[in-house]
Amino acid sequence: MKFSTRATYGLRAMINLAQNNNKTSVSLSLIAKKENISLGYLEKIFSILKKANLVVSEKGSSGGYQLARDPKNIDVLEIINALEGGDPPFYCVENKGKVYCGAGCGCNVKLVFNKVEDAVKKTLKRIKLSDLTKEV
Repeated sequence: MKFSTRATYGLRAMINLAQNNNKTSVSLSLIAKKENISLGYLEKIFSILKKANLVVSEKGSSGGYQLARDPKNIDVLEIINALEGGDPPFYCVENKGKVYCGAGCGCNVKLVFNKVEDAVKKTLKRIKLSDLTKEV
């Protein structure tokens, strides 16, 4: 299973904000430099995160971004869903388990895909942003 660079970079940036622990707003240019992410791409990511109410922005010379909530109250699934659109990870399975493929919904692959998707979602839901701020 793959997540796009948008999810990877967005998660890295959110971890960066969580490590700041909302002491001050953090500029995107600082995050971009620290995480080695294009500023333009990061701006697009943060536009999505802001619409999803995961971050808030502060304008002005000391402006930047902060988490919208405590990192203990933000799970990784929320972040991934905001950035990836919440679509199922497998192209032939819809959110409610319906299968769209050439096999005409007669194969048992959907059972595997549904179990994998459920396990991934449950795992991402259990991981809080605060869990990822600890040094590795």
